Amino acid sequence: MAKPTITIRKADGIWSVRAGGAVLGESSNALELSEGDLPPVIYFPRIDIATAFLDRTDHSTHCPHKGDATYYSIVTKSRTLPNAAWSYEDPSDDVARIRDYLAFYPSDDVTVEQI
Repeated sequence: MAKPTITIRKADGIWSVRAGGAVLGESSNALELSEGDLPPVIYFPRIDIATAFLDRTDHSTHCPHKGDATYYSIVTKSRTLPNAAWSYEDPSDDVARIRDYLAFYPSDDVTVEQI
């Protein structure tokens, strides 16, 4: 199986992530990761995210190209969104730029957008 092409570039402009009516963070230093035919994913610097809203879970996944992902639930005033964010804390050398960054699954409850 061929290795997908993974590209990481600085995302243009300012990006925000919101959940449960709260702004979890915004950043002008977000990265955009594109992998093969998958939609691009925005990664936020951990320092730009209100990590008090995040609760690390026991869930993890392994990507042969990026490494092991650690997951976080987002805790809002009204509910907990399980495994809604992830990070590669010790990523493969090819994607080392995403170390110390967090990504979020966009959903009806989580909005990731350029502002």
